[in-house]
Amino acid sequence: MKKVAFSIVALAILTLFTACKNEQTETPTEETKELAVNDSPVETTETYLYVTAPSGLTLREHNNLNSEKLAVMPYGTKLKVIVSETENTMNVGGIDGGMNKVEYNHKTGFAFNGFLSKFFPPERDMKAKMYVADLQKKFPEASYTESTGGTASKPTNSETVILPTQNWHEAFYIAQKLYDIPSSFSFPNPKGRDAQTIQNSNKPEAIFLSDLQIERIDNNLDKIAYVQAGTGYGSSVTLTKQDNTLKIVYSYVIE
Repeated sequence: MKKVAFSIVALAILTLFTACKNEQTETPTEETKELAVNDSPVETTETYLYVTAPSGLTLREHNNLNSEKLAVMPYGTKLKVIVSETENTMNVGGIDGGMNKVEYNHKTGFAFNGFLSKFFPPERDMKAKMYVADLQKKFPEASYTESTGGTASKPTNSETVILPTQNWHEAFYIAQKLYDIPSSFSFPNPKGRDAQTIQNSNKPEAIFLSDLQIERIDNNLDKIAYVQAGTGYGSSVTLTKQDNTLKIVYSYVIE
């Protein structure tokens, strides 16, 4: 009888020990799993854009053009985008866009994204070939080619730049810097006559032609060309769309 009682007690102690051991084994496993989830790295992507407005871009307190001015951000300034406005809520100078929330010089405010570009601006007197080579490090779809043509007496030289964008204003401001399109010519409004020529009233005396020629189809830009000529030479800068890109062709001839 004592032997049976001893066996029952021993069995009870063994069952209790096993249950406790199982409980201690499960608890750390659950805690470890939870810590692993909490410690997982969170990927973040920061976006930066560049100011393309030749005279600078205003940083405003709120997301409207009547809001208080906080600062003027110079041409070429690199801005950190906090919130990007994806809807076109306004039109400024013929450019559709909205107000991005950005950070500039330790200030947070809003800026019109129609004058912001993903492409860094060309430096002063920078050659197109060098600019595109730098641009390709981030945008490999960009390209630059050179060609010659014309006749022996009137040879022509051309440079072609392909930019991976469908925004006319992005390509226009880059072309303006690379090929010295006078700053008096602002980005042409897409809406207007099918054919329009704007003359440069401030052209130097040595130049007898300095015109911006615009072609439109149904109030959409189809071609922008800057043409100039002087004694013994002539040149043109032409912007057209090519598939999902914009093409800039610079041609010049020396007589």
